[in-house]
Amino acid sequence: MAKPDAMNRAHGQSGPASLSPGRVVELTVDAIGGRGDGIAKAADATIFIPQTAPGDRVRVTLDETARGVAAGASVELLHPGDGRAEPPCPHFGPCGGCLIQHLTPDVQSDWKRRLVAEALDRQGLGSAPVGPVIAVPPQSRRRVTMAARRGETRLFLGFNERASNRIVDVEACAVARPEIIAILPDLRQLLTGLLRRGETRDIAVTTLDDGLDLVLVGGPPPDLTAREALARFAERVDAARLSWRAAPGSQAEPIAHRRAGTVRLGGVPVTVPPGGFLQATAEAEAAMAEAVVSAVGDSARVADLFCGAGTLTFALARAASVVAVDGDGEAIEALRAGARQAGLDGRIQARGRNLYEDPLTESELRAFDAVVFDPPRPGARDQAGRLAAGGVPTVVAVSCNPASFARDARILTEGGYRLESITPIDQFLWSAHVELVAVFRRP
Repeated sequence: MAKPDAMNRAHGQSGPASLSPGRVVELTVDAIGGRGDGIAKAADATIFIPQTAPGDRVRVTLDETARGVAAGASVELLHPGDGRAEPPCPHFGPCGGCLIQHLTPDVQSDWKRRLVAEALDRQGLGSAPVGPVIAVPPQSRRRVTMAARRGETRLFLGFNERASNRIVDVEACAVARPEIIAILPDLRQLLTGLLRRGETRDIAVTTLDDGLDLVLVGGPPPDLTAREALARFAERVDAARLSWRAAPGSQAEPIAHRRAGTVRLGGVPVTVPPGGFLQATAEAEAAMAEAVVSAVGDSARVADLFCGAGTLTFALARAASVVAVDGDGEAIEALRAGARQAGLDGRIQARGRNLYEDPLTESELRAFDAVVFDPPRPGARDQAGRLAAGGVPTVVAVSCNPASFARDARILTEGGYRLESITPIDQFLWSAHVELVAVFRRP
């Protein structure tokens, strides 16, 4: 342990050499960084300290330094700050699924809002109107992917440690819906019998309206014995569907389909593909839909780009004619079937099209009063460029990545749009992710 005078020198009274790896320093955490670590300053360097809160006084052993940035390890909390809260989950710390359970709700919301604001500021849009954060409740996440590994003496089932392939074996989760956590004992028993020592699998679990949808990912195709065990498991936990796929993104092979696998999107029942994309929580989906519908107002003709299986399409179709476009063929077929069964096929046109390779052109876009686009994390640079030149009166962007959104927002504003409002949505509780809905208008 370093002596107190050495610790004091680390606060800036000596040069950066005092921050060499292994040095012990006392610091006060000032803020939260982009990945959820606490930030403190010492000797003109920035110190990132995991699982600390604003106001915390900590004793830290430095484990690496580079270019004025250091990482802290072996953190000892000397005095808690006002931003610290008691984590609700017994697995917090080792489990990498959550990063900021130790922060109070107001600090969390302020941090998520700041992630959006800072991304915009980096694109020269620092004056953009970022509103208050809408947060979903705990135990509301309906879609999770767990990892499993058969060890020498036991099965590990849960989530990876932060920046590691090691699996934290979990028995509880403050994020996932209770019905997902309830099947863990049965799932553990199933995988103990299926996996050989050293084998791993991923298990994607989604709560649908008619039961759980499970997809086992990885490994060889299940043989007859494994299929029988999987079918018995599906019956025991009353799952709607259970499928297997060789790798993420490959075709899912049905093992036990006991019910259709439906979820209501905008009030319309849609049979989604096994393991198909849904917003992580129904509460966030409802907040997004409300914001989007309000933004398009009385627009008569709307394009819903990157529409998936109809997350926003059906809500928009209550008052508008909607052209829904996505490159995922299975999702488009699900949307089309849901519209047909609901009698909305005259109001909704579902089109398969890869918008990254073939974005809607300026002439196509001019047919619409409003355009909604909800791309994956990389954003929609090319489609934003077409929108900027297309002259659509209202554009609504939905995003899960503030950085790519800010880039696309700059393209739109440089094309003459006014960024009217931004609504951050904290869908992924206690993580570094934040969703948002942004409204752009032509003056």
